Amino acid sequence: MSSAFERAHDFTVSASEINFGTTNYYSGGGGSRAAALQKLREHIAAGAMHDSAERCDAPKCHPETRVAVQDEVTSWILHGDGDEEPKKILWMTGPAGTGKTAIAGSIADTCHKKGILACGFFFSSFAGSANRRSKRCLVATLAYQLVQHDALRDVGERILSCVERNPAIFERQLEVQLDQLLLQPLRDSQSDGDAPSWPKVIILDGLDECEAEQYDDTARSPSVAARTKEADQTEILSSLLKAANDPSFPFRIIITCRPEPNIQAFFTDIASYTTRKVFLDEKYNPDADMTLFLEYKFAEIRRRYQLPTSWPSDAVKQTLVRNATGQFIYVATVIRFIEGRSAPPHELLQQVLELRVTNASNNPFAPLDGLYTHILSSSPDPLLTVRWLYLIFCCGLLESPSGNLQSARFIRLFLESSPGEAAHVLGSLNSLVSIPPIDDHTSPYSLFHKSLKDFMKSRSRCGWLFVEHDSAFVLYGCRYLQIWKDKGSTQATSSREKDKFLSDFLLQYPVDRADPPFEESALSCDVAWWTTTPMLSQRSSYLRTNQ
Repeated sequence: MSSAFERAHDFTVSASEINFGTTNYYSGGGGSRAAALQKLREHIAAGAMHDSAERCDAPKCHPETRVAVQDEVTSWILHGDGDEEPKKILWMTGPAGTGKTAIAGSIADTCHKKGILACGFFFSSFAGSANRRSKRCLVATLAYQLVQHDALRDVGERILSCVERNPAIFERQLEVQLDQLLLQPLRDSQSDGDAPSWPKVIILDGLDECEAEQYDDTARSPSVAARTKEADQTEILSSLLKAANDPSFPFRIIITCRPEPNIQAFFTDIASYTTRKVFLDEKYNPDADMTLFLEYKFAEIRRRYQLPTSWPSDAVKQTLVRNATGQFIYVATVIRFIEGRSAPPHELLQQVLELRVTNASNNPFAPLDGLYTHILSSSPDPLLTVRWLYLIFCCGLLESPSGNLQSARFIRLFLESSPGEAAHVLGSLNSLVSIPPIDDHTSPYSLFHKSLKDFMKSRSRCGWLFVEHDSAFVLYGCRYLQIWKDKGSTQATSSREKDKFLSDFLLQYPVDRADPPFEESALSCDVAWWTTTPMLSQRSSYLRTNQ
């Protein structure tokens, strides 16, 4: 009887794998696979997956709303090959607040339940971990989900084999990562005839929120131009287009984002022949969906407060829908404001209805801007409130060394000039900001929607509430210097929490060392105490220099 390996060549056998030529097949055991999986795990953005804990409060479509657009997209995923001109990419776009992320999340959930979701990545520039704001972890996160998919076991093993052979793959260019970690394993696995049972779609949400990944050369040399977010977004799109055009790539790709100029140009000039566009406009009847949403939410409020079934009138609900101008974020914010319990619901609703809207013809966000202005103005000190929000969400000064938002507890200890100031400053903003409970020492503050950042950064939209960057930076600098002088926060803390706060504090981006107030503070603080504190080893040399 002849051997099955009679004509085989260029192969080796080890305890955990069999290698034929350049392709590795794990035999299912041991540390080699586990090490490769762990290496892959180290380079993913777990919070960017559609069902991550980090996205537990992410918006989803309310039942029976956005049905038309969801049905259209799902039908394209399942039956798009039968179109007269089949397309491999679907670009869903629309202005801010039109529900793109909610629709993408709901479609991802539906596809996951049907077993047709291969993987996904949900970018976010204002919520969650820093690795959701750049391209760095994109390919690794997609690859990791393919490894975990039951229908893609062979693909997964080949991905892990690639990681083991080339653990530096995560430092390669995006196109190279995509080719080696996704396309090549897919090519090799399809030759075995498994593709018909595979999932069908990859979903990328919020591409416009992908920020620029900077490299060391930029920091070292002023002559090297900083990389732009537009360049990274276009690089992602180009790599995905190349994948979609590869005959061995079996998936459709859904990309959702705002129609920013660079993205609009890419899909118009380069990818129009392979892309189907879904623009969230009146075609999908957002007014009817918002009416359903309001009906449901007002019914909940009526039951909670034992209000008559006639409240509010149909005319009032239609006014809110009309004011929304297609932006779901408007009606969602109105409901959160009314549910805020700062006054009876009918009074809060009346406040919304009485808001004056200016420049509505020139600014489609005028009603939303009016609502944001009203809510921020309800703070006892609106300008201080906006400065806090700017520091937390807009400038990166209160991020951890890894780029993640610091916990709300840390921010309170840092920014409060007196105990309880955070409740004074942010207490009326529950409709705009998710505020962790006071005994939660790990969760960060988070915005309900990126449009609030857009509002705060625009002088024309923010009006008298607009805060200059320098003004916010002065607040940061004052608190930074005061902590040096006081040897910690103004709040009473346990010794353990104080040590943790000071450790995190000392890793913050410092006030400009050329700034005279910082030099003055360094001289006036208890230098001996700071320099004998173990956690200050990385700062002590600076203080000694300025004695």
